[in-house]
Amino acid sequence: MIEIERKFLVTSTAYQEQAKSKERIVQGFLNTDKERTVRVRIKNKSGFLTVKGKSNDAGTIRFEWEKEISINDAENLLRICEPGIIDKIRFNVQLGSHTFEIDEFHGENEGLVVAEIELEDENEPFKKPDWLGVEVTGDIKYYNSQLSKKPFKQW
Repeated sequence: MIEIERKFLVTSTAYQEQAKSKERIVQGFLNTDKERTVRVRIKNKSGFLTVKGKSNDAGTIRFEWEKEISINDAENLLRICEPGIIDKIRFNVQLGSHTFEIDEFHGENEGLVVAEIELEDENEPFKKPDWLGVEVTGDIKYYNSQLSKKPFKQW
C-alpha cells in the first residue's frame, strides 16, 4: 500500500499516438488535509474511494489505499466533495516494463498535461520518452488535491 511515483510535465502530444488506452476520469476530494487526502473517483463506469497519506520529503513515496465502490456511491459522494471537481482524460503509454499515465486536464485546469510513472523503487531507472519534460515530483501545486483548490488557469 505504498505508492512510489514520479511526475513530469509533458512537452508535446506525441504520447497520444503511443497510448494503448485512454479513459475519462472525474474526481473530487472529501478531504484535502496535507496529512491525508480522501478522493472519490469515477473512471469510465467504475467508482473508487482512495486515501493517500503525506508524501516523503522528495514527494516520491506515500501511503495509498484504494477500494472500488459502486458507481452510484461514487456519484453520491461526488456531490458532497469540497469545491473543485477534477475532469481529465488519462492516456496510458507502455514503455518497456513501465506504464506512463498522462493526464490531460479540462475545465479550470485546461492546458495542463502531466505524466506520472509508478516505480518499484524510488531510484529505479526508466526510459524517458521525448515528450517527457521538466520533473515536478514533490511540487504540491501539481497534486490533484491542490489543483481542485487552485486550478491551473489561476496560476
